[in-house]
Amino acid sequence: MILIALLVLIIFFLAFFIYFSGLNPQDITVFLYTDHSFTTTAAILVVGCVGLGLALGIILLIFQHFSHRMTVWKTVRVDKKGKEVTSTYREGVARLLSGDYKKAHTLLQKALDKDPSRVEAYLAMANVHVHEGAMDQAVQLLNKAREIEPKSIEVLFKLAATHEGMDQANEATAVYKEILEIENNNRKALRNLRDLYIKQGLWKEALDLQKGVIKAAQGGKRQGEEQMKQLYLRYEVARKALLEGESDQIKAQIKELQDVVKQASDFAPARVTLGDALIAQGKTEEAAKVWQEGYQALGKSVFLSRLEELYMSAEDPATLLTIYRSALQQRGDDLMFRLFYAKLCLRLEMVDEALEHLYAMENSGVESPQLHLLLAEAHRRRTRPEEAIGEYQKALGVDSQLRFNYICETCGETSSEWQSRCSSCGTWGTCIMEGRQLIQSAPPVEMREIYHGERSA
Repeated sequence: MILIALLVLIIFFLAFFIYFSGLNPQDITVFLYTDHSFTTTAAILVVGCVGLGLALGIILLIFQHFSHRMTVWKTVRVDKKGKEVTSTYREGVARLLSGDYKKAHTLLQKALDKDPSRVEAYLAMANVHVHEGAMDQAVQLLNKAREIEPKSIEVLFKLAATHEGMDQANEATAVYKEILEIENNNRKALRNLRDLYIKQGLWKEALDLQKGVIKAAQGGKRQGEEQMKQLYLRYEVARKALLEGESDQIKAQIKELQDVVKQASDFAPARVTLGDALIAQGKTEEAAKVWQEGYQALGKSVFLSRLEELYMSAEDPATLLTIYRSALQQRGDDLMFRLFYAKLCLRLEMVDEALEHLYAMENSGVESPQLHLLLAEAHRRRTRPEEAIGEYQKALGVDSQLRFNYICETCGETSSEWQSRCSSCGTWGTCIMEGRQLIQSAPPVEMREIYHGERSA
């Protein structure tokens, strides 16, 4: 078909040449430059120009055809290579998910060698290095991925998490801030950076960031949770200011703690620290009232411990006894209260009264180390073998003040001192006396006199 078209074109061209030559027999001199020229007929000149144009057009057509074929060939080659890389990458990811990190490493490295610009392959390979414990190499790969896609949120999150895993808080903080520069309301970045500040004890910074978290969570399911966390952070900022001994700030922090208690009445740490702050101002009666109200509202033993420390350190056990005996008339079935009252009696050498309450607890079916410890101490003070008492004290780590251990309700971490926030899992208000549940779950005891020999029987 092309040959026929070309033949027709030649015939048409010859016919045009003969016709044009007959009409224009004169010669034309053409100057190429000053001293060089040539003379030809008008027909030859015109036909030559037309022929040159056709030749150039054919050459351009051939070049375009060749260029198109090359483009198609390159596209097919790139597609084929892309499919091979994708297949290798997917197989590597499958190996990674199945836990075959050695094979995943080989396949993903192969994918990267074929296509060094594939960001998802860098991410997967970084995961392999993390599982292999090669954290530095994971960071290097993620930085390469960041160079390819500087604003990739996925890459930046993975890089920040890897820095956190390496305990590189400053580097992780910088990456989270970079994410927030790209998306200033990214909730995940806000929360992660806030949690990072919490781990470092940067309470003021965490509180400032929490305001952004709450703003971003407006109308969401976690809004209530985030508002509670803001109260916890306000508490920590106030507590830190009190610990740093800024006397001019005590009044302001007391007001802040009172507001936290008002908004979260079941948040025990705020009540405890509020009492501590009042004592720092010399307001012992107000502190005692705060702690009494705290125990009445929440039933947590830390308030009883604080009251005992307050009055015993002030060498005023009489006031504490008055408070306990008055409360005992209203809370006679509160076995936790009885336990602390019995402990106070032992500290004051009121052994018989202590035994009365301890026996009442034992008759209620309570089985706890604290109860047996106090019973053992009471028997020792009644000339029981001192060796047995020593074993109890050694096993439970008891000091002369007969302190009880505390345990976190969330993670089970134990400590000798009460903590407002668990040092292990980081939750607030979960530190309770060890064995508290056993005591509080026991049924109320019927108060009656225990006759001589009845317990032995």
